[in-house]
Amino acid sequence: MKDAFERFGLLINDRVIKTPIAIASMAGIIDGAYVLQRAEHTGIGFMGGYSIDRPTMEAARTLAASGSRREFLYEDPVEELGSQLRQLEKSTVVPGFNLRGSEPASFAGIAEALGDRVVYEIDAHCRQPVMVAAGSGESLLKNPETLGAVVRALKEKDVTVSVKIRAGVAPDDHRLARKLWAAGADILHIDLMDFGSAKLRQIRNSVPLILIANNSITTFDRMKEMLSHGADLVSLARSSDEKTLAALDAGITHYADEEGWYNAPKQLCRGGDVRALTFCCMPVKECPLIPTLSRIGISKEEYLRLKMAAVRGTPLEGGSQTCFGSLCWCCKTSSPCMFRDITVKQLGLSKREYMRLKRELSDAMICEVFRELPPDETG
Repeated sequence: MKDAFERFGLLINDRVIKTPIAIASMAGIIDGAYVLQRAEHTGIGFMGGYSIDRPTMEAARTLAASGSRREFLYEDPVEELGSQLRQLEKSTVVPGFNLRGSEPASFAGIAEALGDRVVYEIDAHCRQPVMVAAGSGESLLKNPETLGAVVRALKEKDVTVSVKIRAGVAPDDHRLARKLWAAGADILHIDLMDFGSAKLRQIRNSVPLILIANNSITTFDRMKEMLSHGADLVSLARSSDEKTLAALDAGITHYADEEGWYNAPKQLCRGGDVRALTFCCMPVKECPLIPTLSRIGISKEEYLRLKMAAVRGTPLEGGSQTCFGSLCWCCKTSSPCMFRDITVKQLGLSKREYMRLKRELSDAMICEVFRELPPDETG
């Protein structure tokens, strides 16, 4: 697992995520046995959706009785979830439960019973009318204050919280993401629907949370597109067969070992997200850097200071032959640059090591960009 951490740098619940691939929940289908069968190429397995209180359990029975879909049915959700969790005790997959509840106390009760061994995912995604009527699923996206209260109730139990959302349902996904961050969410699991990478980039530019991109990500090219626009992981539900998972895992592992930064953003001038500040040069011309700095509230002077301070004492500090005298201003390895390549070689760095250093620079800058929430978004 050491290699996996060096390759992807993903840690959840103090456990290394061995590959940036998650299995997304499907009610009545994704349980512990399903995840175990696919464990070799899975980093996180979200089991469920599981209904956890009387209104949602009755809604699940209604759905199952209609014959329209499968559901997990039981009398005691704590007993059922505990049983599923025990199946994954010796697995390398980090377990998660996708939970459908009607009030904050229902979620808090489950976390109280099961503890911090699992990622608790709030299902704000299900659009089945009977489940929405029970106060779960998409109902929470239209009642963000309730959704925020659920996040806070779980965080009071000191557990890791994911929120599964469907893009385009809330009036403003940017503002929703900010509110969930303020409430304490750790992960946003986003069904992108038909919005694609532009929506993902918008959310990445809004919050520093772990982002999981979902919906029709079944090829490595599609996976790489999501990762380069802000995703930390991708997830699959209906297409989470062993063959597809294995192909994605092999593709991203090879790419990470070759490139050094598995989800490196596109450069800002090519549609990249805020992480791409690591590849930007000095603000000396009109380009996407200037409006980006204005939008995130960092002056040109602060940007210069921040970048130079972050690379001090590292190999990126040098580079007298480069355009601006330091590798901190240099671009991505996919962009041809003779001066950057000569400098990197003289310093005894590989291109992979250079990109890993750029990732460290990006992490430092992201910490600064998202240091605190604006006062008017903390409620």
